Amino acid sequence: MPQPQLTPEVFDRAVVAIALTAGPDHRMVYYNDAFRDLFGDRPLGAPAHEAFTEPGTERFVATLDAVLADGTARQVTAHRTLGCPSGTPSHRHFVYSCSPAATRYGPGILAAAIDTTAELHSALEAERQSAERLEALQRYEALMAAAAQMVWVVRPDGTAHELMPGWEELTGQPFAEAVGRGWLDVVHPHERAAVAARWAAAARDLPPVFEQTFRVRSANGDYRHVRSRAVPVLREDRGPEWIGTTGDIEDQWRARLRERLLARAGAVTEAERAEDAFAALAATLVPDLTDVCAVYLLPGPDAADGEVVATRIASVARPGLPPLPPLNRQTFTLGARARQAVADRTPTLLHFPEGEVPDGAVPEISARWLHDTRATSLTLLPIVVDGAVVALTATACCEGAPPPGPADIDLQHEVLQRAQAPLRQALALQRARHAAVVLQRALLTTPPALGGAAVAARYQPGSRNAEVGGDWYDAFALPDGSLAMTIGDVAGHDLAAATTMGQLRAMLRSIAYTRGQAHTPADTLRELDTAAEGLGVGSFATAVHARLVRHGADGGWEMEWANAGHPPPVLVPVDGPPRLLSAEDADVPLCVDPRRPRVTHRHPVGPGETLLFYTDGLVEVPGEHLGDGIARLCEAAAAARHLPLADLCDHLVTGIADIRDDIAVIAFRPDPPNGGSGAKGGGRP
Repeated sequence: MPQPQLTPEVFDRAVVAIALTAGPDHRMVYYNDAFRDLFGDRPLGAPAHEAFTEPGTERFVATLDAVLADGTARQVTAHRTLGCPSGTPSHRHFVYSCSPAATRYGPGILAAAIDTTAELHSALEAERQSAERLEALQRYEALMAAAAQMVWVVRPDGTAHELMPGWEELTGQPFAEAVGRGWLDVVHPHERAAVAARWAAAARDLPPVFEQTFRVRSANGDYRHVRSRAVPVLREDRGPEWIGTTGDIEDQWRARLRERLLARAGAVTEAERAEDAFAALAATLVPDLTDVCAVYLLPGPDAADGEVVATRIASVARPGLPPLPPLNRQTFTLGARARQAVADRTPTLLHFPEGEVPDGAVPEISARWLHDTRATSLTLLPIVVDGAVVALTATACCEGAPPPGPADIDLQHEVLQRAQAPLRQALALQRARHAAVVLQRALLTTPPALGGAAVAARYQPGSRNAEVGGDWYDAFALPDGSLAMTIGDVAGHDLAAATTMGQLRAMLRSIAYTRGQAHTPADTLRELDTAAEGLGVGSFATAVHARLVRHGADGGWEMEWANAGHPPPVLVPVDGPPRLLSAEDADVPLCVDPRRPRVTHRHPVGPGETLLFYTDGLVEVPGEHLGDGIARLCEAAAAARHLPLADLCDHLVTGIADIRDDIAVIAFRPDPPNGGSGAKGGGRP
């Protein structure tokens, strides 16, 4: 910001002698009447060495050069003597100071002088008055540097002992209460300690200029931003004294904040998940406008009549507060005030004693967190997209902080409404994914119940990207009494992948069911590949297709299978380490080259042994070799092999802490010889 130019004419009637020079040769561009009375007329426009020809002028010009060079004010407190024209006392005495100044003539120097002739008539009187006038001159220069608004003086220990009436007008705090450290009582509670600490540091380090922006409680109870600026005045006989100003900058601060927050809200990217979009939006409010922000998704647009169950899908808290409750999509029934905020489509402020959150405003787990953080208020703000209320936002002031003022609430509401485009996109994607998940789950039928063996399957949609993809499993009885079992994965994580998955699954079922016993799994996958290419269904996919036939009197089964580029099946024996059923030369995935040959492999599955088919979402971690994930799966399966088959599948799926991709698992286990609990299946997806 350019430095404001000094207007010298304001000194025309000042009692202090004032002169202004400009440029490196210190041309005289202005002096006032008091200067003329003390020094007589001097030629305007002339350099200082020509305008002042008295003895000692060289020292004065040297002082001007030094001030212009380094921008540091200088004071000459030793008395200077001036010879005067005839008709006046033969000599006059003065002290002076030189300070840098920005003028309309360019960089210059403001010289101020005080006549000390009368003081020298008496040594004691001269010493006293000289010190007082010099102090007045120092204060005058300091106030010029601070751009005076509300002026105050602070002692070396940081306590105030002079305040202008503007402080009481702004804060409503009487002077008697503000002196000392009482002025800190009106500073915002969250900023009080920081303001006091910075003052203590300034008193210790004595920076050339001290500046800080903070909030103070205004006379009407709202908090407003002010900026304080001060400079130290140093004296040899006592510690430094701070002289400064404080100005109300609320309007400028709020205008800049509004512009910044609206820009951030408008820049919220179109997230693939509604949770991510709402979390990014909540983060625009914290910590500038509130301590914590949570977003609760409504079950339908404008849901406000009767009982309404909302779901917490996003929450953000400022640094320094305790960790927020885990985001497990908590649901709660909206209370009367929350329903009213949705119905009225207007922000609602709930002010309450510390920690005593009203029932029904937020979920119980959130209410406990607000109690622990000594929340004092909740602001309920409906989010409207395309004319319908789709979510309710709750912001809170914590740790005893006062509730937000009307301007803060209005800005919160405006920011939330700015992000309509990305929220609209996120909600549309969420609706599409939900429909696709329902469709996909409908395609993943319950495995059949078998005599002498159990089959269990699980499907878990991904949580990082789209919630639907091309993973599938299948198991069905063939006409000859054998069991067909398949696991597959179509590339992609969208509705197109799910649609292709459904088509490939249906074609594979038809081929496997209608061909005879002589038709091997390799034949089935080869025919599927040919049909997919011919019908234009082709999409890069991997799969394992198997046929399991009862074999022998001991309850064992024989498995023959073909693998089209899919992670290998895992066989977990009753005892001992699991085995990978893999081939040295794996067949290519589907929809790559239907003419490539495929191979059928065979392996027995003994009583009590567990056969696992799975998709890569169960074992794949970005940045990690796939073999590491498969080894981890084998270890987990071996540790849980004693569990019933359905529980084993649950254990494997829920053991994945960060589900980035879809997961499909299907497991087969012949009954153990004793008919134990391992034979119990579980078919739900």
